[in-house]
Amino acid sequence: MSVTTRASRDTLPVRSMRLASKKSAARADADPPPLLGTLVLVHGDEHLALDADEPTDARFEDLLADRVTGEAHTLDPRLLAMLRDVAREWPGARIEIVSGYRSEKLNETLRKKGHHVAVHSQHTLGHAVDFRVIPEGDARALSPLVIERFLREDLHWPGGVGVYLSDSDWFTHADVGPNRRWNGQ
Repeated sequence: MSVTTRASRDTLPVRSMRLASKKSAARADADPPPLLGTLVLVHGDEHLALDADEPTDARFEDLLADRVTGEAHTLDPRLLAMLRDVAREWPGARIEIVSGYRSEKLNETLRKKGHHVAVHSQHTLGHAVDFRVIPEGDARALSPLVIERFLREDLHWPGGVGVYLSDSDWFTHADVGPNRRWNGQ
């Protein structure tokens, strides 16, 4: 299991920082990739630009860290790739991240409080993301059913997709686990 805290992520080896600097210098000469959308952390209100290169996998893992313990976990890279595909479909969209990695502790706390979370959640493995999509210029998020249809029909998403359609839980869950579908109401 690969779990780190936010603080430990700030201590990168010098060699990695030099490589990042060379890449940054090369990119400064080229046009930046077009902005696809913005990732917004609902529980923390952090905003990140989303394009073909950013955020990096490590930065995405930091963004989706457990909101209570601060633990970050290695996330399946297909999740970030999927969110980029969603943003390409709705350019300039605000993609609100409702839940990413959850520690066993947070998962159990949510379950005991009556939230619809699985005992062995894909979130605790770094294999799931809950999100909503607010197209540019719109005030309300797209229906999770629209996102589900896009994931299944256009992206041929092979994992689990759950839709949550209540006013208090209006989001789509996508994971890289077994292919299944549910309505969380």
